[in-house]
Amino acid sequence: MASIAPDLCDIGIIEWQRERELVPYRTALTAMEQRACAISAGEAGELIWLLEHPPVYTAGTSANPAELVDPRFEVVEAGRGGRYTYHGPGQRVGYLMLDLGKRGKDVRCFVHAIEGWVIETLSDFGVEAWRAEGRVGIWTRDIDGREAKIGAIGVRVRRWVTLHGFSVNLDPDLSHFGGIVPCGIEEFGVTSLARLGKSVSAEQWDAALIERADGFLGVLEDARQKAFSR
Repeated sequence: MASIAPDLCDIGIIEWQRERELVPYRTALTAMEQRACAISAGEAGELIWLLEHPPVYTAGTSANPAELVDPRFEVVEAGRGGRYTYHGPGQRVGYLMLDLGKRGKDVRCFVHAIEGWVIETLSDFGVEAWRAEGRVGIWTRDIDGREAKIGAIGVRVRRWVTLHGFSVNLDPDLSHFGGIVPCGIEEFGVTSLARLGKSVSAEQWDAALIERADGFLGVLEDARQKAFSR
């Protein structure tokens, strides 16, 4: 990732990178794949990468072409689990390249930990959010009182190294989600912190997320200890 010029900070043994400029999705995908391979080979450390993309639709391994309603932006095969999703300016994305081989090899626990991390961070900005059984993602109450998605989860695990991660809608153009059926769920809408009356910058979000990282890593550490005590 030498071509990327991020801010760096460290929490434990994990490297963090935070981007101020938009990163094209294909560029990020290539960099993420390269880093995951290097981690698997023992040539690089774990990484959490926070960034935003120019407008793009991404297709997961379960994407249904019928759910690509209006492909007004580039569509990229992502290689992660899930269906179609949208990324764009105002949506903060977190890519997690972590070695689950050293963290308990529990993918379900990993996804649960990500969800909890995002939910706790949203609470710092006065937004109550939750998991919804049978529905992927992070949910909250929209301004019309209905449930709506405010964050998405999509991961891939290869040789026990994770790729992809989560996204949270700070202040994206919500009309851009109209080109797809987001994550295959038609009956619920999409919302953002800005729509809920919360003005949160990328810098503020990143800082809060980092502040909450100990809880996320603690869940993974508990999984590791349980795995290695069997």
